[in-house]
Amino acid sequence: MYLPAHFAETRIDVLHALMRAHPLATIITLSSSGLVANHIPLQLQEGGDAQGPGILRGHVARANPIWSDRVEGVEALVVFQGAQHYISPNWYASKKETGKVVPTWNYCCVHAHGHLQIHQDAAWIREQVGALTARHEAGMPRPWAVQDAPADYVQSMLGLIVGIEMAITRITGKWKVSQNQPAANRAGAIDGLGGRNEADAADAANALAMAELIRRHGPGQK
Repeated sequence: MYLPAHFAETRIDVLHALMRAHPLATIITLSSSGLVANHIPLQLQEGGDAQGPGILRGHVARANPIWSDRVEGVEALVVFQGAQHYISPNWYASKKETGKVVPTWNYCCVHAHGHLQIHQDAAWIREQVGALTARHEAGMPRPWAVQDAPADYVQSMLGLIVGIEMAITRITGKWKVSQNQPAANRAGAIDGLGGRNEADAADAANALAMAELIRRHGPGQK
């Protein structure tokens, strides 16, 4: 990933926060037919050292060749995408001053590297499914749990999936959130994003999230 120094994010807690907030990851592996990308929700577990890179766990359909057709010894790349939004040059104060501005796209992301480990043990898979479900059902009025389904049905469904795990050996964060712009342009982008009346709720949420990221990540700020 191209990573100018002013866009680099190295704080493990910040990287972990994005990974937890946006768990649907893109897993890129090398198969016998070339590069393959799969989109899988993953759960982050910190290692024994709370500041370590951590471990990613999830599961895939047994029919998915991500686990059976991969080149051994080759790292997998897992990409987590956070807030992102188009930035209009009309929002920049310098547009009125010089006109020397262009559009750009702001975003933040995390790249995690490591080797995939495969789990076919039913107990491991059940524990992972239960943990993942508990995490995402936590905010529901009446959280669903694996044991709510008939035991024989659960057993048959578990047989159709395979567990995956990756100890992170290398992690990189990129927060491209207008740090390379002067203060007046950053302020203009914040106002522009905050003033958008998006018909799409997801786009509106991204605009507000990006405005907050620009506010908190000016040059020299952490």
